[in-house]
Amino acid sequence: MSDIAKEAWRKYLIQLQAHPLRTKAITSGVLAGFSDAIAQKISGIKRLQLRRLLLIMLYGFAYGGPFGHFFHKLMDIIFKGKKDNKTVAKKVLLEQFTSSPWNNMLFMLYYGLVLEGRPWGLVKSKVRNDFPSVQLTAWKFWPIVGWVNHQYMPLQFRVLFQSFVASCWAIFLNLKARTSTIKQS
Repeated sequence: MSDIAKEAWRKYLIQLQAHPLRTKAITSGVLAGFSDAIAQKISGIKRLQLRRLLLIMLYGFAYGGPFGHFFHKLMDIIFKGKKDNKTVAKKVLLEQFTSSPWNNMLFMLYYGLVLEGRPWGLVKSKVRNDFPSVQLTAWKFWPIVGWVNHQYMPLQFRVLFQSFVASCWAIFLNLKARTSTIKQS
């Protein structure tokens, strides 16, 4: 690792220790923006839509990072920090049946209402149509991520790990939302 990367990582760890919520919120916002920039390019948008990018960053900053911070702290309290296979399986199941559907639903609502500025009726219909396939896909992908996260990641790195993977997942959700929008137009 280069000296610059080592120093940046060291400073990140200091901020994570001193200001965990703020650091996780900023990290989540930056990663959300990065994933949106990639999604925009993959979907063929010629010129980066800055407003959309900033709104996605706001979602990661105001919701993604803080939600992950408190959710993982709560999971650690509920399961008393245990990491045996049975406990990890319980954590993954709890996560998949609570926060996974909630997070996917909220993102789809945010995308339709805030990013696209569509009326409630249209967004509600779109969510009703697309949510089942999005959630089924999530249940094929996220349990593995959850297992790795709860089994191998220290508590302070779980939001970072999940935010990084979520940035890849957000590319999928962005492209899914955009594809559905194009079909409806």
